[in-house]
Amino acid sequence: MGSNNSQQGQHPKGLWFLFATEMWERFGYYLMLGIFSLYMLDGWNNGGMGFSPEKKSDIYGTYLGLVYLTPFIGGLLADRVLGYRRSIIMGGLSMAAGYFLLSVHDMTSFYMGLFFIIMGNGFFKPNISTLVGNLYSTDDLKDKKDSGYNIFYMGINIGAFVCNFVAAYMRINFGWGYAFAAAGVGMLLGVLIFLTGTKHIKHVDVMKPLEEGDMSTLKILSYTLLPMFGFGVLGYLIPGNILGTDTNDAFIFGCVPVIGFFIYLWFKSSGIEKRAIGALLAVFSCVILFFAVFHQNGDALTIWAEDYTDREMPESVANVATKFDMAQTVENNDIVQLDEADFNAKIAEMRAQEQAMPETTDAETAAKKAYAKEISGYVASRKYFSNLAADKVPANGKDLKLFSTELYQSINPFWVVLLTPVLVGVWGFLRKRKKEPSTPTKIAIGLVITALSALVMVGAVYATNDLSMKASSWWLIVSYAVITLGELCLSPMGLSLVSKLSPPRITALMMGGFFLSISVGNKLAGMLSSLWETIEEKENFFFLNFALVLGAALMLFLMLKWLNKVMKENNVY
Repeated sequence: MGSNNSQQGQHPKGLWFLFATEMWERFGYYLMLGIFSLYMLDGWNNGGMGFSPEKKSDIYGTYLGLVYLTPFIGGLLADRVLGYRRSIIMGGLSMAAGYFLLSVHDMTSFYMGLFFIIMGNGFFKPNISTLVGNLYSTDDLKDKKDSGYNIFYMGINIGAFVCNFVAAYMRINFGWGYAFAAAGVGMLLGVLIFLTGTKHIKHVDVMKPLEEGDMSTLKILSYTLLPMFGFGVLGYLIPGNILGTDTNDAFIFGCVPVIGFFIYLWFKSSGIEKRAIGALLAVFSCVILFFAVFHQNGDALTIWAEDYTDREMPESVANVATKFDMAQTVENNDIVQLDEADFNAKIAEMRAQEQAMPETTDAETAAKKAYAKEISGYVASRKYFSNLAADKVPANGKDLKLFSTELYQSINPFWVVLLTPVLVGVWGFLRKRKKEPSTPTKIAIGLVITALSALVMVGAVYATNDLSMKASSWWLIVSYAVITLGELCLSPMGLSLVSKLSPPRITALMMGGFFLSISVGNKLAGMLSSLWETIEEKENFFFLNFALVLGAALMLFLMLKWLNKVMKENNVY
């Protein structure tokens, strides 16, 4: 086994192949996610799906929930039937097929593409995380497991950082289809890298034999999968709805039997194994609230970037961005300056004119598209100037170059890449002095830091003087920096904790449980974000986020003594 690891004291070679595989997989995943909502809202004639905002939100939230629900199934099948490497290759190819299907502008291929991505992620995600942990299962490497997960996590975020720029460039210059196809190419690169490095990984791709009393794979699937669909359909068909929409009801109801199964696993086990599973389930329940707040970056914080953030580019940046068609332009002119009633009348008149324009020839179609773009430019410019300080609004006939809203999605992965080496260094420094916090303690610290990021956004609301003006981009940049520090203490540590505490034969299944808690958190994030429109004082929205995560942190701190005792009992820290 030692021959597959680099010299003692260093990280195993296999880690770097898993790092690069995950980097390209996340490149594709976040590229698709970054343009998904925009694509669904864009008009059919413009190459988008032409969905209503309500339908877009429903599909987006359900997709985000399901994509983290399938790892439960993928983890189980890898543990019992397929093995980890085979599952990862199957999952990667399925996701690539999904992205390529999305690049075809067609309703059937749209839904088929989502299905392939959801299923592919189920086979890919829990198993690559499990293999990272398995690389560190020897005595000489087990104390480096947290650092290994931190490095692996950095790969995730390099992919997530780069992809938004590629997405913007492909979309603006070539159209939606090419942007989705770029995600598919990224995923295929990931699979290729994984196949190249398989000789450094195969020694830890070992399926654990079933023990006496273990449930058969078929039995587990019939106890969870069938009730999951049954409960989901039941939730969907309930007259009216309990949790806001039918799909919210269906999703949360569908999770109930799966959560029940994990409680049953705990109930049936005994001794040291029972305490380990119990500890993991306790941490999972706290992690749900972290993701409910963290994954609002794609929703409430994106709305904040769009509507309440001063996004003006410095001139030096604007010159470069304009060359690559990556700057958003707003312009002040006579139409934009009209009073509310006259402006609305003018836009209605122009839209009627657009509708009447013929589109028989290519030239006519191009002219109609250009006119539609002109109208949307007036609307976007007026909206942007509506709460911009008067001295910042350009003179009549002049324009401003703005950072496009989706680029704010790259702030979080930027901080991850920047802060990961710092945090790994801090943990290493404390480890040498025998003062490194245990993994559950790191998770609890992460929750407290995440709560503080919501307070930064409270400051941002106050800075807008009751939303009458725009806040500086620095508020978002600092808020993302704080939440990223919390994320680094929590998300890779969660993966590490599952790898350390899970009974070996159900590691990928428990990894699926961790992703299930992310899945429920994602759905709650959408439900929380829907309160954005209804809460009048926006600072109260962020105070609510603060209170929820702080509550989860307090729960975890109260359990720390017990969790650390379970860690010690399992000879892991």
